[in-house]
Amino acid sequence: MNESASLRQRIPLAESRGKGPLAGVRVIDAGTMVSAPFAAVLLADFGADVIKVEQPGVGDGVRKLAPFKFDADHPEKVIPLWWKNSARNKRCVTLNFRVPEARDLFKRLVATADVVIENFRPGTFEEWGLSFEELQAVNPRLIMLRISGYGQTGPLRRRAGFGRVAEAVGGLTNLIGEPEPGPPMTPGIPLGDLVTGLMGAWATMMALYHRDARGGEGQVIDLGLYESIFRLLEFDPIQYDQAADDRERNATRIHTREGNQLSYVAPSNMFKTKDGYWITLAASNQNIFRTLARAIDREDLLTDPKFADNPARVKHRGEINGIIGDWIAERTLDEVAAVFDPPELPYAPILNMQDIFQHPQYLAREMLVRVLDKDLGDAIVQNAIPKFSKTPGAVRHLGPDLGEHNEEVYGGELGLGAEDLARLKESGVI
Repeated sequence: MNESASLRQRIPLAESRGKGPLAGVRVIDAGTMVSAPFAAVLLADFGADVIKVEQPGVGDGVRKLAPFKFDADHPEKVIPLWWKNSARNKRCVTLNFRVPEARDLFKRLVATADVVIENFRPGTFEEWGLSFEELQAVNPRLIMLRISGYGQTGPLRRRAGFGRVAEAVGGLTNLIGEPEPGPPMTPGIPLGDLVTGLMGAWATMMALYHRDARGGEGQVIDLGLYESIFRLLEFDPIQYDQAADDRERNATRIHTREGNQLSYVAPSNMFKTKDGYWITLAASNQNIFRTLARAIDREDLLTDPKFADNPARVKHRGEINGIIGDWIAERTLDEVAAVFDPPELPYAPILNMQDIFQHPQYLAREMLVRVLDKDLGDAIVQNAIPKFSKTPGAVRHLGPDLGEHNEEVYGGELGLGAEDLARLKESGVI
């Protein structure tokens, strides 16, 4: 067995460990691309029966996004890897919302569900005759999570929204990148979509708790992509409202990008080792800074007024980051670790995916899991988190084929016969 295969075998094979805490909850994922489907897959990981609804013959847009795997023996076969993970644990059916008969079928499906998740532009479901009020008429206990770029109200409600746009409007992009005149930057993943999906799953659980544990009713959850990002900014709004521009105290009302340095903690930066590795550290309180100074044999820093406390260090962060950076630059990563590990200083090398696949912490926590798949043999994905002691989540399967569960759901569960299914397919309903 070669080294790569040996490392792969250290990653456990997925196994279902019970039904999960959301067993018995049915979710209709009527969304597309990232945000709504991500909310749904987080619920699916913990046992919710998620039925993914896609456009016949087209499918979710993520099916068309890189990365792909190409089969050398079958060049016409292209396997969408993002899709495989984003649609894991879901059942997939097709339905053309633009056809009246499809809307009736959707309502029959909704009647069996606890939650509907969608992320079309506001007004779209209403135009199809699928407003919350119309869906609630067939299922009074329904919870509907509606994700959109700007929410269901306001002057921008009909404008298209994507993660990258939400990050800009939400104030995050303004904080990423080097200081002026460098351009603002955006993360390498659709963070706005993913954060909103996370918040959407959390909101759905609160609505289910209100309904089921408190004897409440169904309701609509209205969530804008930019709102999720804006909530992450934490201190920025109150800083703008209450702080004053004060150059002497290094204070400002408007938080702007500062590269890898921080306006509230110093030393904190990206530092390069002698052997070319990047590491980061944050001396986020006085005890950590004291330990750091002693670890690098620079106790003189503790008596220098410029570094007396965190506000003073932030004011002189260029200098203190330079001192730490120079010390690290003279040492290899192993030499830095030999000094930083014993006192447990908060630092870490910058890991790429190759590093992560071999990292002892990831392996010990089973953060990666191998999942059997008919197209890929087996594939490694993130395991379900967080870890529950009694009702853990699990990755039961990867993303299905388009319409793979039409017969199972429409036939086996809604009672449509083979002739009905054939007719619906022929007429473009499914």
